[in-house]
Amino acid sequence: MTLGDGRATLVGVSTSAARRVDYLRLSVTDRCNLRCVYCMPPEGVPWRSHDEILSYEELLAFAAAAVAAGITRVRVTGGEPLVRRGLAGFVERLAALDGLTDLSLTTNGVLLPGCAAELRAAGLARVNVSIDSLDEGRYAQLTRGARLGDALAGLDAALAAGFSPVKVNAVLMAGVEDEVDRFVELVRQREVHVRFIEYMPLDRRLAAEHDFVPAGFVLERLHGDHHVEAVDGPFGLGPARYYRVPGARGTIGFIAGVSDHFCARCNRLRLMADGRLKTCLFSAPERELDIRPLIGRPAALSAAIAQAIAGKSFDRCVEAPSGGRGMSQIGG
Repeated sequence: MTLGDGRATLVGVSTSAARRVDYLRLSVTDRCNLRCVYCMPPEGVPWRSHDEILSYEELLAFAAAAVAAGITRVRVTGGEPLVRRGLAGFVERLAALDGLTDLSLTTNGVLLPGCAAELRAAGLARVNVSIDSLDEGRYAQLTRGARLGDALAGLDAALAAGFSPVKVNAVLMAGVEDEVDRFVELVRQREVHVRFIEYMPLDRRLAAEHDFVPAGFVLERLHGDHHVEAVDGPFGLGPARYYRVPGARGTIGFIAGVSDHFCARCNRLRLMADGRLKTCLFSAPERELDIRPLIGRPAALSAAIAQAIAGKSFDRCVEAPSGGRGMSQIGG
């Protein structure tokens, strides 16, 4: 994929379509302890009550049926999954599912120092920590008041607990592209893998507030200043393109969901905390499947999952993104 204006080409992972749907993002809560500017409006979003979200037993029942239907990898998401009590026990039960080969979690890292070792012992294999800036002031601004030191402490706790690989997610916002050198230093100092993610305005209320920064623009800086080399995807078939910085312990990758649509190789389903199943991040709410009434009816649940997988589109979605819901409510 070549970007206009002479910007760099993203290469690395094969662009052949990965038609096997084997990856589930499982949201355990819509609540979050941060208020990131690209995810929520300043006033936050209305949280669902406990009765409106799936219990751990319901989530486990769905995950078991999904694994039986061919899902082999599960990522636990939120909101912020670490704000939900009893998560380690749920992770332990998930990890015990026969046929599940990979169990991971995405977090902002702030609460990770207090539970990283417990989650690792429960069977969680790897974590992604969202750190959108390595500048204290910008990080506080993007998160509306959080401290960068807390997120970095969570990153170090993940490394100390033995998670591997540990990835850092950084959404490309205006100004963050000027921090390339800081992120390069991060992968030199720590064995982590940074992924710059193009901003996708799922909630149109937030779309006009942030300038779009294409992944190729940042890659161009990496090529010019750090002489990076493309490497084949070291973590399997996923949307990221990876590059190695000479002398670094980790890698730097890009997820270019806007400038390089990877719909043809998308391999995932998403279950939101309220029990609605999405086959595409951008599909309209009316195309979601409410699986909650099917819990306790194994045959019907299995049939619904199989139908969702069979009906998944691999074409670029042009529907309304979210019906006014932000990323924290959808589960990423």
